[in-house]
Amino acid sequence: MDARDTELKKELDASLQARRELGEEYESALVDSFLEKVDQRIDGAVERRVRRQFAEQQMTAARDSRSPKATDTWGERFGFGIVSLVLAVPLSAIGGGVGHLPGLVVTWLGIVGVNVVQAARTHPGLFGRREPTRDSDWED
Repeated sequence: MDARDTELKKELDASLQARRELGEEYESALVDSFLEKVDQRIDGAVERRVRRQFAEQQMTAARDSRSPKATDTWGERFGFGIVSLVLAVPLSAIGGGVGHLPGLVVTWLGIVGVNVVQAARTHPGLFGRREPTRDSDWED
């Protein structure tokens, strides 16, 4: 039994003692007063619990937003590579046919660039670009 329970028990004893002294005509008022105190206790406990759970959800959301997520599966990466190679054939033909060697070089630079951007997006630390780590959650 904690301090709140003993305090509530004291209030109940006081209400019962007051009922004995005042008589039955004040019984409903005494019961209503005691029930109001119980309701306040319950409301306070529920409010504290809701605040704690809300704070825990916010902390979890904040932690999840800071951690990198690998959203692409192996199949998505493989599919992107296949599509890139399939599109490279007609793009090379068009670039080489229209612009000869410079057109072919520009075409392949574009293909490589798209694949580098995709790789950097799926693997943030791949090209030496690391997000700074903080020692404490309290620092800004």
